[in-house]
Amino acid sequence: MLLPMIAQSQPYREDHTLITADAGYHSDANIQHLKDHNIPALIADNQMRSRDERFAEQAKYKDKPDPLSGKTATGQPKEVKRFGPKDFEFNDDNTATCPASKLMTSSGSIYTSARGLHYQTYTAKAVDCDACELSRQCLKGPLKPNDGRGRQVTRFEPKPKDPANPSERMRQAIDSSRGRQLYSQRIGTVEPMFGNIRHNKRLTRLNHRSRTKVNTQWNLYGMVHNIEKLAKTDLGQRMAR
Repeated sequence: MLLPMIAQSQPYREDHTLITADAGYHSDANIQHLKDHNIPALIADNQMRSRDERFAEQAKYKDKPDPLSGKTATGQPKEVKRFGPKDFEFNDDNTATCPASKLMTSSGSIYTSARGLHYQTYTAKAVDCDACELSRQCLKGPLKPNDGRGRQVTRFEPKPKDPANPSERMRQAIDSSRGRQLYSQRIGTVEPMFGNIRHNKRLTRLNHRSRTKVNTQWNLYGMVHNIEKLAKTDLGQRMAR
């Protein structure tokens, strides 16, 4: 949806206009198109906030989940979240340490996935897993008898960054102090429209079905919103006179 919207905005854009969009519009193809057509833009990606130190402690301000959200029916086993690669510590000598502090080993072989990513596999000893108190959080099911192998975990090497890649350049731009300052203005540009239409205009739900009818209702509300904005500009005041 990003590129058609940008095309429709062309008659209204000026040389200093900056396109901003959230992570839902981020894709390599979109970023490449913006670069090819020299369109200034800041498009967020899904990891933008995880890279921003200002959001490092945001979790403590979030509402706690419903106390009943994790409950299960009486007699039903509670689902256990299994350990993933992020719960293991990988060492430089082809070994890894599991959450129970047991040693896992790797042959040192590096494999390549279908997506071109390199990975290495680490294996624990079956005797360690059998006697482990955390095995229920680690193993999917019983180990194969006489196999000698316990839990296996795969570590993927991060894909090397290409500084010339348009998506990587976009990440660098939006992570810069200037990029953060510019992107932060987006909330004051986009979100008030939803607040106005939902709260002031009372459009809490669409009243029709079918794409044609829904588009008609939404376009009418959007038209009223835009007329109100236009009326507050110098152009709107001159037209009123």
